[in-house]
Amino acid sequence: MPEWQDADLMGVSMLELLPNSAIIWDWASFAARWLHVITAIAWIGSSFYFIALDLGLRRAAGLPEGAHGEEWQVHGGGFYHIQKYLVAPAALPEHLTWFKWESYWTWVSGFALMCVVYYGGAELFLIDRSVWDAEPWMAIAASVASLALGWTVYTFACRSPLAKNPTLLMVILYCALVALAWGFTQIFTGRAAFLHLGAITATIMSANVFMVIIPNQKIVVADLKAGRVPDAKYGAIAKLRSTHNNYLTLPVLFLMLSNHYPLAFATEYNWVIASLVFLMGVTIRHFFNSMHARKGQPWWTWAVTVALFLAIVLLSTAGPKQTDEEAAEVMTPEATRLAASPHFETVYEAVLGRCSMCHASEPAWDGIAVAPKGVLLETEAQIAAHAREIYLQAGRSHAMPPANVSYMEPAERAQIVLWYEDNSPVVQ
Repeated sequence: MPEWQDADLMGVSMLELLPNSAIIWDWASFAARWLHVITAIAWIGSSFYFIALDLGLRRAAGLPEGAHGEEWQVHGGGFYHIQKYLVAPAALPEHLTWFKWESYWTWVSGFALMCVVYYGGAELFLIDRSVWDAEPWMAIAASVASLALGWTVYTFACRSPLAKNPTLLMVILYCALVALAWGFTQIFTGRAAFLHLGAITATIMSANVFMVIIPNQKIVVADLKAGRVPDAKYGAIAKLRSTHNNYLTLPVLFLMLSNHYPLAFATEYNWVIASLVFLMGVTIRHFFNSMHARKGQPWWTWAVTVALFLAIVLLSTAGPKQTDEEAAEVMTPEATRLAASPHFETVYEAVLGRCSMCHASEPAWDGIAVAPKGVLLETEAQIAAHAREIYLQAGRSHAMPPANVSYMEPAERAQIVLWYEDNSPVVQ
């Protein structure tokens, strides 16, 4: 007899055997994050490789007509001889490898992760009622609109006469990013503000590939197939966008990792910190770009990078971002239901005793300056609002407290599971 029928005979329904929505949602987040990391590694790796290759090309005698330069490389026990055609070769090769899917899937998986974490958990991770008392659909609409608007403004600037002066264009675009950094902190949580600044930048990078670089390359390929001489302007346009992607990569990585570090996103000058991160991306990439182009090693860029990082550290000590206490205590209907549970008092006491020494506005645990991930668990409203995280981290798993340093008892974990599962729907 199948196992589920045995279970049913013992008084357990099939519905109870299914994992509840919190567990499914958490695994969906993990799967999306895993895919996102894999595709991002592939995209960033190929991007950095081709930037280094492009900068390292050398002119040499005997190059085929139309070849811009060549490079000899060694890897994996073999030698590679690579030649670049600035516009296109005289004839289309039989085999042509396109580098595009890494970019597309990085964006798709990233947006899927945003939907699962920030849109699915808008009340907790997206909305900060002390700055904007928005309904979830309003915050989500603002989020999606910002991605579209960011790309529209960027591509308009790149198609304007500013494109003839790449340095001025970069300065203007940087000022726009600073304005965005400040603006996001006025409508979202600090964590979501950093995430959205990274998401807009990543959208620009992926859209550069999807809407400019690859289409331009396809035009060149079509010209070759038709026997026409391709126009060099398409390569120049793609080159500009590729250069932008090169300098934006490192800031995007910082912003995507920042959700683990509340000293970055949850402090008073978080938007200034985000702005300085973009400058660090420029100084670091300038060093490597100069080295790959055989123009020397400008070590001064590392001094500037360290100075910028120290400024970020100093800004993070200015204290947590001030919030309106009344707005912070507003509970959603789900949180209200959880707080009204007969099991809540026991859970509340357990969390206060085992978790709040770290998850506090002023952590009492040595070595912890700010509550991990900015999560506060000091009041009934805060504990009810973070019920799902408490359930997953301290009920269904033993992730929290770390190494069980505060000695949470098995009975307390069982009470957390009972409290949450009695007040949240299972997957139908």
